Amino acid sequence: MGEKPKSGGVWPTVKPFVNGGASGMLATCVIQPIDMIKVRIQLGQGSAVDVTKTMLKNEGFGAFYKGLSAGLLRQATYTTARLGSFRILTNKAIEANDGKPLPLYQKALCGLTAGAIGASVGSPADLALIRMQADATVPLAQRRNYKNAFHALGRIVADEGVLALWKGAGPTVVRAMALNMGMLASYDQSVEFCRDNLGLGEAATVVGASTVSGFFAAACSLPFDYVKTQIQKMQPDAEGKFPYTGSLDCAMKTLKAGGPFKFYTGFPVYCVRIAPHVMMTWIFLNQIQKVEKKIGL
Repeated sequence: MGEKPKSGGVWPTVKPFVNGGASGMLATCVIQPIDMIKVRIQLGQGSAVDVTKTMLKNEGFGAFYKGLSAGLLRQATYTTARLGSFRILTNKAIEANDGKPLPLYQKALCGLTAGAIGASVGSPADLALIRMQADATVPLAQRRNYKNAFHALGRIVADEGVLALWKGAGPTVVRAMALNMGMLASYDQSVEFCRDNLGLGEAATVVGASTVSGFFAAACSLPFDYVKTQIQKMQPDAEGKFPYTGSLDCAMKTLKAGGPFKFYTGFPVYCVRIAPHVMMTWIFLNQIQKVEKKIGL
C-alpha cells in the first residue's frame, strides 16, 4: 500500500528499503526448507516427497537450511532494493498523477523496473545461494563445499574473478522483472480492489491481496527461474564444455527436449514456496509499518 513519504530527514527516504529488506529476511527464515526442495526438484532429484525423504535420510534436517546465510544475504540486497525502489517509483508516479491511483500498466512498469534494480544488486548472493543448495547433488570431487555465503562469494572472486559474481545475471534480472511485475503490480491493484470495491478491513485486505500477489508472482516467473537455475548450477564436462552457451540456448534446448511444460517443472512446489514467501513478506511489511506508526517513526 503506497504511502507518501514525509519530507525532511534521511529516514523517510531509506524506510521503504529497510522495511522491505527486513520483511523479506523474516519470510525467508520460514520458507527456506521449501526453497531447498524446489531447487532439488528442478535439478531432477524427483518429486517433493522423494526429495524430502532422501534429504532427511542422507543429510539430516539441517540440510533443509543449507544456504540460509546466502538466502538472508539475498533478501538483504535483492528485496531491500526491489521493494524500496518500487515504493519510491510508485510514490513519484502518484505525485506526477496528481495524487490519483496509478493504472495497472504504470504499476507493472514500476514493478519491472524495481525487479531489474533488485536483481542487479542481489545477483551475487543469489548465485551463492543456488550453488550452496545444489552442492550436495554433484559428485564429491566436484563439490565446492562453501561454508557460508561470504565464503562462497570470496571463493568465487578468487577462483573465477569478480565478474563471475554476476554469472547468470541476465536470466536472473529477466526472472526478477517477471516476478516483480506479477507480485508488486497485482498487490497494489488487489489492495485497491479489496479496500475500495469490497470494503474489506485492513487484515483481510492484506491477506487477500498478498494471496493474489503470490500466485501471479509464481505464474509469471517460474519459466525464467527454471532457466536461471540451470545456467547457474551448470559445470563443464571432461572436455571443459558447458551444456549451455547461455540462457537462450538453455531455453531452446529445454523446449526441444521437453516442450513448454518443462519450464513449469515443480510448479506446485514452486507456487507453494513463492506464494507464502510473497504473502509473508507483505504481512511482515504491514506489521512493521504498524509498529513504526505506534512509535512515531
